[in-house]
Amino acid sequence: MPTSIDRLPASRPGLLAFSGAAVLMGTMGVFVAQAGLDPITTVFYRCVFGLATMALYCAWKGYFRSQRFTRRMLGLALLSGVLMVSQWVFFFGALERVGIAVATVVFHVQPFWVILLGAAIFRERVGVAKSAWICTAFVGLALAAGIGWSTLSADRTYLTGIGFTLVASVLYAGVTLIAKALGALRPHWLTMIQCAVGVVSLPWLAPSGALTQVNLHQWGWLVGLGVLHTGISYALIYGAVPKLSVPVIAVLQFIYPLTAVLVDWLVYGRALTPLQGLGVALIVLASLGVNLGWSLTRGIGCANRVRALK
Repeated sequence: MPTSIDRLPASRPGLLAFSGAAVLMGTMGVFVAQAGLDPITTVFYRCVFGLATMALYCAWKGYFRSQRFTRRMLGLALLSGVLMVSQWVFFFGALERVGIAVATVVFHVQPFWVILLGAAIFRERVGVAKSAWICTAFVGLALAAGIGWSTLSADRTYLTGIGFTLVASVLYAGVTLIAKALGALRPHWLTMIQCAVGVVSLPWLAPSGALTQVNLHQWGWLVGLGVLHTGISYALIYGAVPKLSVPVIAVLQFIYPLTAVLVDWLVYGRALTPLQGLGVALIVLASLGVNLGWSLTRGIGCANRVRALK
């Protein structure tokens, strides 16, 4: 007999939905790796199946009848589509160069780019506490990326992957800022427009013949990227966020990178080093500090209490 989720406390359905979506997103790197295609082709098919899935969901929920557009809204949505599709291409390119765990963890410095871009574009005041957390996050970034003198001098492929990840995180920060300006546009519609931009634009950029050279075993992974990691995951997140408080979302968002780290270890045997683990901890701490408005001293106190419990 199915469980009646509607009878659970108001926040419980959102908690389950957001957590489930985050776990799904943490498996995305495996689908990208197993598909074994170039990033542009992989993103194209993600957009195709993601657009179809989200369109079916919106038709089921009746969202096509209720949305109204202005020129400004449509223009910003199309710009967000260019940024999002480019972000996916760079991130998928990073996955094949540095691995799932490192790429996903490094990508999660994205909230700090949002703060810095907001300060540069809108002249928003950053403040001492946020500046300290940003510095903490980028120290964590250097540790999590595993960048040392030997890497800087020898491993160009790895450094390119880290660079791709940082570009992807900056592009996603731009998407985030645009989404905030599009409060009147339902996020499901925004996802459909972003996917539509990819469907229209990427065939012109794909390597010659790549879109038609897909083997039978690759189709399942591509469908999964569109259906599971775009349509279903995004629908779950969009439905969950209004039911959750900011502190809860701040904590739950790390299920995604932690799942990616676990999956990379279980499937491909790639484990983070202790220094990389410290970097992850610093990024998590800094992100919580920014989202929850902690002072740096409070964050250090929380970290010390965690170590004491261990």
